[in-house]
Amino acid sequence: MMLVLPPRLTHEEAPACMRMLQEGIAGSSGSSTVVDASALEHFDSSALAVLLDCRREATALGRGFAVKGLPTRLRELGSLYGVAALLPAAP
Repeated sequence: MMLVLPPRLTHEEAPACMRMLQEGIAGSSGSSTVVDASALEHFDSSALAVLLDCRREATALGRGFAVKGLPTRLRELGSLYGVAALLPAAP
């Protein structure tokens, strides 16, 4: 299952985005969840929180998790916070 992040994901958009992603994860039956972050242009650390919540949801359902197109700046932020390894790149 491929889920897509919006171009803007800040503290303000995070709750609605997370609800949308949770519905997508719950409604899918695949063995893996991939989140496409390539559209992200404006984001803050809330984007990391959303991705980590998605990972938790997928893991709780016994599914794999990966991120496609994670912007370099967001990957660097993940490294700074020590969570980059929890957001593996999709093949």
